[in-house]
Amino acid sequence: MGILLTGEGAEAMPAGSGTGSILAMVVVYGLFFLAIWFFMFRPQKKEQKKVQAMLAALEIGDSVLTTAGFYGVVIDIADDTVIVEFGSNKNCRIPMEKSAISRVEKATE
Repeated sequence: MGILLTGEGAEAMPAGSGTGSILAMVVVYGLFFLAIWFFMFRPQKKEQKKVQAMLAALEIGDSVLTTAGFYGVVIDIADDTVIVEFGSNKNCRIPMEKSAISRVEKATE
């Protein structure tokens, strides 16, 4: 059985009780968005930096795997394009964007 305060006794409730719950809600939402950033966006940014570093270190003679699944050797590099030679046939040279390269294996000397 609870006590129901009416009249003069109803004014005795604390006025700041809503502020604490709003602050708690803001903290919970902040932690939620921080967790999303930490588990989703941060690894994606790290992977993008890794790919950019791989493409920046690309050199003539490196073996590459394209996003289409073809293996080839880089024979020329321009700003954002490369010319890749596929297979043992030296006449099969295809220009493509650097972003189409998914893996690079450095040429051994």
